[in-house]
Amino acid sequence: MMINAKTRVTGLIGYPVEHSLSPLMHNTAFDRLGLNYCYVAMPVREEALKDAIKGLKALNFAGFNVTVPHKENVIPLLDDIDEEARFIGAVNTVKNEDGRLRGYNTDGRGFMESLREAGIEVKGKDIFIVGAGGAARAIGYYLVREASRVCIFDIDSGKAISLVNALKGVRDNVVFVDSLSRIRSSDLIINATPLGLKEEDPLPVDLRLLSKDQVIYDLIYWDTTLVREARAIGCRAVNGLGMLLWQGVLAFRIWTGITPPVEIMREVLMQGMGRKD
Repeated sequence: MMINAKTRVTGLIGYPVEHSLSPLMHNTAFDRLGLNYCYVAMPVREEALKDAIKGLKALNFAGFNVTVPHKENVIPLLDDIDEEARFIGAVNTVKNEDGRLRGYNTDGRGFMESLREAGIEVKGKDIFIVGAGGAARAIGYYLVREASRVCIFDIDSGKAISLVNALKGVRDNVVFVDSLSRIRSSDLIINATPLGLKEEDPLPVDLRLLSKDQVIYDLIYWDTTLVREARAIGCRAVNGLGMLLWQGVLAFRIWTGITPPVEIMREVLMQGMGRKD
């Protein structure tokens, strides 16, 4: 599409953002649908966040995504946030609604859609989440509604207990655990920590605790060492590419009111990662 004076601009703010595949995903979808939109990645340091939000609003951006380290700090700079984002305490998608910036969080819904697409059952299952940060809060908001039990572990026990207490406000089937040994009896184990972003990172769980009838889901959207090693011992292991895709699909709908071409978005994401279908 030719960018012109009528082009609606969307984008991503965070720091760093150079690695992001979101511009590729969204611009391909805009182009395929013939929409006069574009998407740009904008590096914004923490000290510049307030000015950046003012600028995006003044420039009449149609909307934008928010990534680390701004998902929490952006909230007081917005005009409104929806109930889900308020509970999670983080925003990853913002829409400009007639000059008012409204925040959303599509991470949890994107995660659940990726589970359904992968045929991973949650209802009645015992789930173990490693990590108690913003990602765990976003997915936990939905998991507790369907699972039999959700266990939360974090090396910072205070964070884990705080998340457990918050999730009990949704449903009282979530428990704090102070040991990874509880993984042995879990059906689905989720890595919601940053461990795996670097090849030299230690594993977030001890592989000796796993059995081949368990499912491992790493929120990191490439095959981490955990994913590769879990597959090697016979587990079904899934990376977070599906979550990346579906949270983007949901953001696209929020901005445009249109369902994007999901398979095209998936294809370009996989191409961007140098992977084959």
